[in-house]
Amino acid sequence: MKILKAKKIVKVIFLSLTCSLASAQPSFHAGVLMHTYVGFQQKGFNQAEAVGSANKWNTDATLYRVRIMAEAHLSKRDYIFIETELTSPLGTGRDKAAGIKILDAQYDHIFADYLKVSAGKILVSHNRNGLQTAATLMANDFTYFQYPYNMSEDSPLQNDLGRDIGINLSGGFVSGKLKYRLGAFAGRRDFEGQSSAPLRVIGRLEYNFLDIDNYSGTNLGMGKTCTLAGGFDTQGTYSAGGADLFVDYPLGLPGSVTLNTAYSYITGGNNPDKKYSFATMIPSQHVTFLELGYYFKSCKLQPWVRYERQDMQSKANQTGGLATDIYDKLNTTTVFGGGLNYFFNGYTTNVRLSYVAMTKGIEVAAGEIKNKTYGQVWLQLQLCLF
Repeated sequence: MKILKAKKIVKVIFLSLTCSLASAQPSFHAGVLMHTYVGFQQKGFNQAEAVGSANKWNTDATLYRVRIMAEAHLSKRDYIFIETELTSPLGTGRDKAAGIKILDAQYDHIFADYLKVSAGKILVSHNRNGLQTAATLMANDFTYFQYPYNMSEDSPLQNDLGRDIGINLSGGFVSGKLKYRLGAFAGRRDFEGQSSAPLRVIGRLEYNFLDIDNYSGTNLGMGKTCTLAGGFDTQGTYSAGGADLFVDYPLGLPGSVTLNTAYSYITGGNNPDKKYSFATMIPSQHVTFLELGYYFKSCKLQPWVRYERQDMQSKANQTGGLATDIYDKLNTTTVFGGGLNYFFNGYTTNVRLSYVAMTKGIEVAAGEIKNKTYGQVWLQLQLCLF
């Protein structure tokens, strides 16, 4: 009897291991994301230009993004994601021989629904827009000011298009409706006169009142989403904090309305003599953001409008000796515009036409600052297979 019982136990264990191994077969998936556009924009839109030539329009044809994406599910709990990017856009007047760099290199291990550990080069942000993927935006591109200081190795936070290297914890409670993110990252490593640096810490807490948010720019008429969240980002004297709201909900018979809005307060501190100071790199500022669109299901069209404002409120130690009122007038920027998307094949292939106007301060004479507005028109094609 004991031998038969032992055999049964061994058989059960063997079957359990076999089922476990069968369900844990690795899988691999690859894809590509491409954004290309024809653009018309005034010279003063992206860079400071002489007042006399800033209003002139330039034409630009650009291959803006080409990303190769690969993911592997090693088991039910282990996941790897790697994504590449061009080292620079390819287009008129630009380097035609740009290379390829690693943009994302992330490993995830899921311990439970309430705890996933991610490590590597990861997309980071305290706000929702900064955590969206480029393939599922509603507007033609990311906002200008939601994470303006972590775009390159030369920026104050020394990042790469919003990516940082470190470890992130995330998970959900209450059937996944209450979600959190908390991570420690490299951030800036070079501080003058210092041989080391503290870690950058980023946290975020959100509540999903309806469907679980998948962080798309719009749901294309599917599902009901209402997500309210808040977050923070800090290293040394730098800190950023804010709240955001995303709503995507059926409205009327034609389709669904999408609202995406956020507010952040960002500062580098006001003491340049502190050990790890960002005072002269990141001025104090209020950042507001709003996107509003309506998706028509039958014709797959979506008109949208967008508003952003980077409102500088600098302190005396942040301006390099320039008067704070002059500095604020020169650097406060407002973006307003809109567009029309045609999602003829969802997020796989679509076309977006947009017009965006940027208003910023220009010094027209010594101490005399006037607001000037510069326009940009984009016709963009997206291809995403993943």
